[in-house]
Amino acid sequence: MPTLPSARRIIPLALLGLFLSPLAQAQEMAAEVATEVAVAAPDAGNTSWMIVASVLVLLMTLPGLAMFYGGLVRAKNALSIFVQCFAIAGVMSLLWVAFGYSLATTGDGPIIGDFSKMFLKGVTSSSLVGDIPESVFVMFQMTFAIITPALIIGAFAERMKFSAVLIFTTIWFVLSYLPIWHMAWQSNGLFFKWGVLDFAGGTVVHINAAVAGLVGCIVVGKRKGFGQTAMHPHQVPFAVIGAALLWVGWFGFNAGSALAANGSAGMAMLSTQIATAAAVIVWMAIEWIVSGKPTAVGVATGAVAGLVAITPACGSCGPMGAMAIGAASSILCYLCATKLKSKLGYDDSLDVFGVHGIGGITGALLTAVFAAPFLGGQGAADFSIGSQFMIQLSSVGVTIIWSLVASGIALGVARLVLGGLRVEEKVEIEGLDYAEHGETAYTS
Repeated sequence: MPTLPSARRIIPLALLGLFLSPLAQAQEMAAEVATEVAVAAPDAGNTSWMIVASVLVLLMTLPGLAMFYGGLVRAKNALSIFVQCFAIAGVMSLLWVAFGYSLATTGDGPIIGDFSKMFLKGVTSSSLVGDIPESVFVMFQMTFAIITPALIIGAFAERMKFSAVLIFTTIWFVLSYLPIWHMAWQSNGLFFKWGVLDFAGGTVVHINAAVAGLVGCIVVGKRKGFGQTAMHPHQVPFAVIGAALLWVGWFGFNAGSALAANGSAGMAMLSTQIATAAAVIVWMAIEWIVSGKPTAVGVATGAVAGLVAITPACGSCGPMGAMAIGAASSILCYLCATKLKSKLGYDDSLDVFGVHGIGGITGALLTAVFAAPFLGGQGAADFSIGSQFMIQLSSVGVTIIWSLVASGIALGVARLVLGGLRVEEKVEIEGLDYAEHGETAYTS
């Protein structure tokens, strides 16, 4: 029986094939592109803003999330986080170009699109989405496709094989991220037709990723020594700087989702700042009351909780609604991260579900409340909190179930291919940095 090539060879070859495959279609696409004729001119102001917003969202992953997660893990695993973030940024960019953009944004179906824009077929310097170049829209949404699977890795940090991370996130991206994107933001999508309010990705990004992280950390298992050995962050300033970069980048994430430099973008930006500020202060106050000292990790985590929760609501709530959402998310995320996790015993290393899951659910549901005009929201005159709440709840439920099933399939495939998801015990003790990547973050 012939010997099968090892995963060590298969994965790099697969990545290389993904990079080279579009080149095979270059001649055919060039001929089609040459026949395209511009029918309108982009708006310069909106285009300029969306280019900046795209850069800001990319900043959230590189270096924001990499530093935030990298500072929260132990020193022996810091580089593994950076490598995973960089690798995911590369892989997801190519997948988005190859077929992700097409499956997410095209088609008449309620669940997923088609391959009509595979390898960005028809995307030219003159094609538009609204009044911005389609190339800019592709890039903006690519940055969302990058950060969403990158968020997941914090849940099973310090113990999953690098190859397993790549296989899992790739399959999950196809099975969960693209369908939920299509459902929420494509005009024929299921959530869109229901009337779900998700301005910048409460379901698409945060709940979706958080459920995947929760499933992943449970399936992979707890870190060696979890609950018995102290596992303190090795570099708190890194984590705080990373959270600060996330805060700044989030203005591109939320205000950029208006796809224009207009009043909607301005209100989304203002709401984002207010909610985050409220969440920081509330988390700090809780720590001060409970433990007597407000911590740096606490205020950084509180900021992220507020940012997550305001994401679905920032286009429909008013300033005071944003403050309430930020405060509520901080309380609920704190309780989940410090109480629920320990009670249930799962090892969500960096509180991905505790912050992105609980924060995303809180924001999605409270969107139905604070979009009401009498509470300062942007809803229509006949807006009904009860009806909208049930719509929001339905979208949350579908996202949770969908991501749970997709995550189980993705983890199962990764385990089948590699024979296991977790590094060997000696590797976990030594640290993933040297064993998986041949380097260490610090030298003596």
